[in-house]
Amino acid sequence: MSYNTAHTTTNANSRLRLLNKLKSGEFPLMTFMAISSVRMAQIVSLTGVDGIIVDCEHGNIGDDSMHNSVAAISALGVSPIIRVRGTSSDILKRALDTGAHGLMVPQVNTAEEAQQVVTYSKFPPQGLRGQGSAFPAIAHGLTTPEYMKSANETLITMIQIETAAGVENVDAICAVPGVDLIFIGPNDLAQSLLGYVPARGDEPVFKSAIEKIVAAAKKHGKWVGRLVNNGSLAKDAKNTFDTVAITGDTKAIQNWYMSEFDIARS
Repeated sequence: MSYNTAHTTTNANSRLRLLNKLKSGEFPLMTFMAISSVRMAQIVSLTGVDGIIVDCEHGNIGDDSMHNSVAAISALGVSPIIRVRGTSSDILKRALDTGAHGLMVPQVNTAEEAQQVVTYSKFPPQGLRGQGSAFPAIAHGLTTPEYMKSANETLITMIQIETAAGVENVDAICAVPGVDLIFIGPNDLAQSLLGYVPARGDEPVFKSAIEKIVAAAKKHGKWVGRLVNNGSLAKDAKNTFDTVAITGDTKAIQNWYMSEFDIARS
């Protein structure tokens, strides 16, 4: 079935900051948010970040906080992305009903899993997503009918490759229509391939896996991103990746305090 996706859409919505920057090749920056707080969502949104990944897989974030965080982030002109905890239809639907501008789905290992994500993320006729909430349209600054007409081609569907099985099947995963962005989870990938974290980065099997993922994404015309620990590594990634996520709120707070305490005690 042929239809427009985030890559080919001509739909113009200035609120979709992450999508607009990806399409214009501007190397947008993201970060993770794991702390359940509207105020945290607002604070991080005002840093110049383009997309905030609300971490409902590993973060301390339930349904109420997920909804409140998306509302706060989108109200400040930043794109909220939900990292969900699985691929079942109820999890995907609940996340999309917040008004998120995209989904990040962890540990996708097969093309069939990727297709399931796409199927339950798209309204008919392209998929099986149900409609019943006014909240998604609000976060996009649209009426519900307007949102229904545009959602299928403006939602960014991000698939995470984090395991040896995902690497093995990455070409087939990237070939699935409706998958927009492949995102590398380097820590889980290192654990799967090497048996330890973090990777040094120079291990041949790890480097080869990264290269294979990037090549498959580019072959199939998908955006590709990864997690990095700091701004310097983000700059280094510009020539290879379309976007990166620079650590997250918990690490940022810890790192700042540890650095300042080290200075104070020196």
